[in-house]
Amino acid sequence: MTTLSTSLPGGSRTVGGLRVTRFGYGAMQLAGPGVMGPPADRDGALAVLREAVALGITHLDTSGAYGPHVTNELIRAALHPYPGSLHVVTKVGATRDGDGGWPVARKPADVRRQVHDDLGTLGLEALDLVYLRMGDATGPRPESLAEPFQTLAELQQQGLVRHLGVSNATPDQVAEARSIAPVVAVQNMYNLAHRHDDALVDDLAADGIAYVPFFPLGGFTPLQSAALSTVAARRGATPMSVALAWLLQRSPNVLLIPGTSSVAHLRENVVGAGLRLATEDVAALDRIGR
Repeated sequence: MTTLSTSLPGGSRTVGGLRVTRFGYGAMQLAGPGVMGPPADRDGALAVLREAVALGITHLDTSGAYGPHVTNELIRAALHPYPGSLHVVTKVGATRDGDGGWPVARKPADVRRQVHDDLGTLGLEALDLVYLRMGDATGPRPESLAEPFQTLAELQQQGLVRHLGVSNATPDQVAEARSIAPVVAVQNMYNLAHRHDDALVDDLAADGIAYVPFFPLGGFTPLQSAALSTVAARRGATPMSVALAWLLQRSPNVLLIPGTSSVAHLRENVVGAGLRLATEDVAALDRIGR
């Protein structure tokens, strides 16, 4: 990973062959309730995407399962033809059912179909980075990813995918994926209250591999939330700002993808992530998840 300059919090990194801002944007919240169907305010959703690019964000995270296909279609409507600096990152491995569930879809045919669907809905000839989503909606599960990841590697060899990643994965699955093909990024749930990937974050950093946490405020207990709010009040900031700033300062390989359906909230997140936490703040926050 090579550090590059940008006005966004955290600067930029080169991940694999991709130059991306460490502060990115996750498009999941642009879909309708339960990440199903279209947004209530389509124009507002398009405005958020355009504002993200106007702010200098070059890392957009999406998935064909969001909607399904809704966020991909919104990204294309808002931003196509894409700026040369913009990288749209997607995920395969899950689909949606009529009840809003997230059934696993990792057979080779499923993986190929999802990649081709993403190419079509996004209007791209190749996808910059595709994550294989493991586990299920409850979290990672200990199982082999060899068959679906090998399929992704074959699609990479065909020129349809440039870089590979894994998501919702255990450290053993990350290692298995790396034994099959180069992995440039891992996307897992990780925040102040859920520090299970601490060792993985550090190991990936040593190897120049990006770590992309999701749910920056997910799974906090009331006591943990109170501790976070105490630091936020001391700094005159919101809990989300503190959580994002902590993640950005946690390790130089961490890339943020906070989502929102509001232009104002997007701007607030950018400003908040730039908060500089004092040593005593970090010490107090580190006690939350330990």
